Amino acid sequence: MTEFKPLVFSGVQPTGNLHLGNYLGAIRKFVALQENNDCIYCVVDLHALTAQLVHEDMATQIRSITAAFLAAGIDPKKHIVFNQSQVPQHAELAWIFNCVARIGWMNRMTQFKDKAGKDREQASLGLYAYPSLMAADILVYRATHVPVGEDQKQHLELARDIAMKFNLDFHDKIKPTGLGIDIKVGEEPVHAYFPMVEPLIDGPAPRVMSLKDGTKKMSKSDPSDLSRINLMDDQDAISKKIRKAKTDPDALPSETEGLKGRPEADNLVGIFAALADKSKADVLSEFGGQQFSVFKPALIDLAVAALGPINAEMRRLMEDPGHIDAVLRDGGERARTRAEKTMNEVRDIIGFVR
Repeated sequence: MTEFKPLVFSGVQPTGNLHLGNYLGAIRKFVALQENNDCIYCVVDLHALTAQLVHEDMATQIRSITAAFLAAGIDPKKHIVFNQSQVPQHAELAWIFNCVARIGWMNRMTQFKDKAGKDREQASLGLYAYPSLMAADILVYRATHVPVGEDQKQHLELARDIAMKFNLDFHDKIKPTGLGIDIKVGEEPVHAYFPMVEPLIDGPAPRVMSLKDGTKKMSKSDPSDLSRINLMDDQDAISKKIRKAKTDPDALPSETEGLKGRPEADNLVGIFAALADKSKADVLSEFGGQQFSVFKPALIDLAVAALGPINAEMRRLMEDPGHIDAVLRDGGERARTRAEKTMNEVRDIIGFVR
């Protein structure tokens, strides 16, 4: 092998209800990427423990994410869909990466600082080491590309740092095995076992904000259910939430420049544009000068048309948990085969006896 085989990996945590922001920012991209790529999509249930150790119904949350993958159009036969805890090699490689990564690198992770808050001494070790597990999730398959949002870019850079340090530290061990590939990082030639994973950023990702506050991201953890459109919301719920969405008294502008300083208007126009596969300028050329009393009903019709089939299929799938579990078992078996091949090679490079 003279180059790393292209492979896309991504995962979603089973915490709370998936919402419109998750769909537009991640799942819809996953569906598009599978057309021309080998893809592995994971429900990262081990990561969910860093947010909350004890879950009332973890199994239902895992199945709900899987149902969303399938309902949106991900093909679990052509690609791999599984939950992380079925593949113990993720955790094994994460431990090795804990020994590769440096404390200083972890201390720079802004997401830990944000999530741990002021009382960091009470944060779990898992939350602190989360980025090492994320690197293992990707690299246990030697994935080359990961679709990421802004909040995960720093973690992907850390995955690259970990891969590079492993490649350099074990350079003399990798070369004789014939398992490495000659790459260049900048101008530096490296005989690498792990690839320098690249972010996949396919155009400007729609940044979906709260329906109650256009300055905050739409979030699963927001206490107000009116702040988000959940993928499991029915037509009535979608209609109610958009009608109650915060706006301002002015008419919509005719040009995008007029959305500056109007976060709620900008958010609703952005949602319409994303669902319709148009630009904000296109939307404003149609609705500029009109009041929200005209725009919101059009947005409701569009959202119901786009999300209704996904909602219906998710509900159908959730009524058959045995089918979802079978998809996850099949994906888990196929993922374990790939992951174990990597781990056997990593064990040989390190020098473990097996």
